[in-house]
Amino acid sequence: MASALLRYRVLAWVTGLWLLLLTGEMIAKYGFDVHTPSWIAVVHGWVYFVYLLLTADLAVKVRWPIGRTVGTLVAGTIPLLSFYVEHLNAKKVKRDFAL
Repeated sequence: MASALLRYRVLAWVTGLWLLLLTGEMIAKYGFDVHTPSWIAVVHGWVYFVYLLLTADLAVKVRWPIGRTVGTLVAGTIPLLSFYVEHLNAKKVKRDFAL
């Protein structure tokens, strides 16, 4: 349980950081017509995919309801939300499973 939570927490932060970088890249590209590297979106996509897998793994292990699971999965697509949701989920899992 603890290892699944740790993996989820790390990927939530990594996903959130890459999403912030992607958001800045999009603002620079479409708002200021700055040429930006295209690999940022690709890396975020792969990181988000791993985040989905590890979140689903944790959700199955702690038996989250489908609404909490889907909400947590969507949190990786909204800038800054993954940090907040990760904090709430980690606190709840630690409390529920005495970690």
